[in-house]
Amino acid sequence: MDPFNKKYFYLIKIQYLGYRFHGWQKQPNVKTLHLMVDRTLNFIMEDKYFKSLASGRTDAMVSAEETAVELFLHEPIEDFDAFLELFNRNLPQDIRALTIKEVDAKFNIIQSSKIKEYLYLFACGDKFHPFCAPILTTILDDLDIELMKQGAKLFEGEHYLKTYCYKPSNSGIYTRKTLTCEIVENTIYTASFFPKKTYLLRVRGKGFMRNQIRLMMGTLIDLGKGKLTIKDIEDTLIPENTIRMEYIAPASGLILKSLQFE
Repeated sequence: MDPFNKKYFYLIKIQYLGYRFHGWQKQPNVKTLHLMVDRTLNFIMEDKYFKSLASGRTDAMVSAEETAVELFLHEPIEDFDAFLELFNRNLPQDIRALTIKEVDAKFNIIQSSKIKEYLYLFACGDKFHPFCAPILTTILDDLDIELMKQGAKLFEGEHYLKTYCYKPSNSGIYTRKTLTCEIVENTIYTASFFPKKTYLLRVRGKGFMRNQIRLMMGTLIDLGKGKLTIKDIEDTLIPENTIRMEYIAPASGLILKSLQFE
């Protein structure tokens, strides 16, 4: 049978802690999330043909509370609950499958319209417990959080965002729409070793460029430190500007919170 003559299509929602992985995409000689997912699928499928595609790629150390993988098979999955149990039993501890459902051949996980919500978790003003490191970025300096809140709101709406793309090309599409961009106090994630007050940047949109949110967060951190002004950020949003921002916030504070297909 032609391995590309796919007959059964499934959408699997997963979550993972990305701290010890070199991102999603398979790469030579390093441990990646896609490698571990496919290795586990190969084991539980007992070497039967399968193919998996992700809704997008995350960088090294970036985590996801909800993302998705499309699974292509020649034979149907008869019992979803049993499949999930077997899949989770064999996945590494820092990856978990949440749900599975069948989709049709028209569904395309890459091209289907979707809204992604990212959170960037941070605290400032001290050196905090090392256990925070996998999901919380620590800024040793004090930050002007209220000014950062004003700065974050500047990104909402449709703007020219080439400044916030890592190594942009001359042919990219850089006018993008951001549905939500705000800094709020973190009440979502808690731990006994967290500092008393933590914050998060929440960003929602249909698509993001490479390192876009980390560049935005780095810019807001520099704003909070007094290295940049509100006008500096406004200038980066002017169409066809050539301003570059150099500070990319650490990857481990970034979490893909949710993925919604429209």
